[in-house]
Amino acid sequence: MEQKEENKLGVMPVGKLLVSLALPSIAAQIVNLLYNLVDRIYIGHIPGTGALALTGLGVTLPVITLIAAFAALIGFGGAPRASIAMGKGDYKEAEKILGNCVFTLCIFALVLTAVFYVYAEPILYAFGASGDTIGYAVDYMRIYVLGTLFVQITTGLNAFITGQGFASTGMKTVLIGAGLNLVLDPVFIFGLGMGVQGAALATILSQAVSAVWVLCFLSGKKTTLRIRAVNLRFSLKIMGPVLALGVSPFIMQATESLLSVCFNTSLQKYGGDVAVGAMTILSSVMQASMLPLQGMTQGMQPIASFNYGAGKLNRVRKVFLLTLGSCLAYSFLLWAIAMLFPQGLARIFTTDQETIQYTQWAMRIYMAVACIFGAQIACQQTFVALGKAVHSLFLAVLRKVILLIPMIYILPNFFEDKVFAVFLAEPVSDLLAVCTTVTLFFATAWKLMNPKKQ
Repeated sequence: MEQKEENKLGVMPVGKLLVSLALPSIAAQIVNLLYNLVDRIYIGHIPGTGALALTGLGVTLPVITLIAAFAALIGFGGAPRASIAMGKGDYKEAEKILGNCVFTLCIFALVLTAVFYVYAEPILYAFGASGDTIGYAVDYMRIYVLGTLFVQITTGLNAFITGQGFASTGMKTVLIGAGLNLVLDPVFIFGLGMGVQGAALATILSQAVSAVWVLCFLSGKKTTLRIRAVNLRFSLKIMGPVLALGVSPFIMQATESLLSVCFNTSLQKYGGDVAVGAMTILSSVMQASMLPLQGMTQGMQPIASFNYGAGKLNRVRKVFLLTLGSCLAYSFLLWAIAMLFPQGLARIFTTDQETIQYTQWAMRIYMAVACIFGAQIACQQTFVALGKAVHSLFLAVLRKVILLIPMIYILPNFFEDKVFAVFLAEPVSDLLAVCTTVTLFFATAWKLMNPKKQ
């Protein structure tokens, strides 16, 4: 089994291999959107209270994103390390990495559940909730956080499944949970009259089923790397490099949480609940843009990591170029849809006319340069695949912490329309970040992938 997977990642034609791994990962990410979007779509259409309920759900997004970020810290830090170890033929070390990551994910889950459940209300007020929306936000969050363990297991360990080359199995992980969520949401929200609480309950039950699926696979006979009791521990020697590499994807997601807080509080100040509601829709559309891009790079990661570890640099370069072209094509398509049909996208989430009109003009500003963002994702995730933690960390911090967050507060000082200025911070920061990322990549990582060094 080990030899079969090694030959697949190291010998199969790169184009065919990327398609076989990326398509299931992309499908998994698209399906995974249902976890995030279905709740918002159903809640936004609750008769009478849909607009306020959607805004209340919007202020819980920083919490949801932060929980996912801790799963990314371990999963996206550990899976590339395990793939590199497999490329070197050290499967024992790869299994130690897997076991340590399982243990650490469980510890994170316990701590996060306790903190967010106990301090739900003050956290949500700090994240932009108002007196009209706090009730919806607390009702959703207190149930959702009870499923934190399931999120950690599903997201964190599914990366180890795709990292071994089992992309179709990784797709099934999210397909099972998201499909169940799609069925349970209307039953709990409308059928049982549970509203936002029903949406949260449907989500955690679905995630629980996905978590069981992941654990069964990684403990079964089909997996190359297996969860073993002897490896369920925390070793700093093993987890140090994992955490160092995982810091970049962690910051990418954790700063999304921080960004949501900055956007929500600023928009609440300048535009009120309707502006925050529009931001909930914009962030949903942006997720629709980013998750398939992440699927592409997840398909690329095991190929790049394995072959980099095996010294087959020509294959690393080929898979990067194919990924870059695919990411750019996709991001251009999503940008075109957002520019041409912003009102149609807004109607998916709400029937409130004021929110729809607000979102229509805001989307064209917020996503003005989304067409080039594929280059950012492709280059940054290739740094991760190559184990270049410092470069990836810098780029993650640059776009959001160094550029975007300050601009959210700086730009309103130069424009009469303060809400316009807040939304404008996104495209200005994206343009600067993409230019910096591409320049750094071709000045450093591209040279490391030079086949002449073989």
